[in-house]
Amino acid sequence: MSFRLFKTAAAVFIENSEAPGLFRHAGPEFSFDALFTSPDPAAHVSAAYDSGAHDVSFNPEIPFQAPIGDQEVWASGVTYFRSRTARMEEAESAGGDIFYDKVYEAPRPELFFKATSARVRGHLDHVGIRSDSTWDVPEPEFTLAINHEGKIFGHTIGNDMSSRSIEGENPLYLPQAKNYTGSCSLGPCLVVASSPAPETKISISITRSELEVFSGDTALSQIKRSFEELAGWLFKCNRFPKGAYLMTGTGIVPDSDFTLQVDDVVAITIEGIGTLRNCVESV
Repeated sequence: MSFRLFKTAAAVFIENSEAPGLFRHAGPEFSFDALFTSPDPAAHVSAAYDSGAHDVSFNPEIPFQAPIGDQEVWASGVTYFRSRTARMEEAESAGGDIFYDKVYEAPRPELFFKATSARVRGHLDHVGIRSDSTWDVPEPEFTLAINHEGKIFGHTIGNDMSSRSIEGENPLYLPQAKNYTGSCSLGPCLVVASSPAPETKISISITRSELEVFSGDTALSQIKRSFEELAGWLFKCNRFPKGAYLMTGTGIVPDSDFTLQVDDVVAITIEGIGTLRNCVESV
């Protein structure tokens, strides 16, 4: 059994996989902080579902808040071969391409802090591109939900917005390329379930003035490292009292002649989760 949790300004709604299309109000006492600090998050959601209000119809295409409480969001880099190639291309002029080749093969993965919960955007909200950047892309990523004990209990869709021009100028500029207002979105829901099959498809479509200007897809099987490996490194020598989200890297990178523009619409779809859709703004 699995559950999808949708967060609105007024409530959290839970969909049971055995009753698709029907939702229950989780109740005013439900919180994502309590979920991420539960020793058994799946049982926690199941109990909230069983004690919730009667089944109601619910439109999953309305705007949603990100499914997050006080969790930090972290991200993984260079976990797909395509990402390794793209990072080397953007860093070549600055002489930093060798670092990305090494980290792809190294035992220790690249992990970096991405966002506090206050900076995370939800479904149908805006994501940002930096006003001091000239080359910007979205990065569609399967994102792990990890409780305070380091246990993976669910997943969602993440958009790791990135300035390739800033990161490519110097690898030491990575925090500025990755951490800024509107640089992250999660949603449209949190799925509480075991990890999906390796053949699960991740796809992205970017439209501009209602015309598609980029699309691509990959599969979870293309990721180099296991989810347990990435979560283990994240929690090594680090504590997350409220749990954490971890983006697992991207396998879809537009060619070097593409950059996002204001008012572009980014739609990321992962089978079993749904579609995370955001409009682009300048920040």
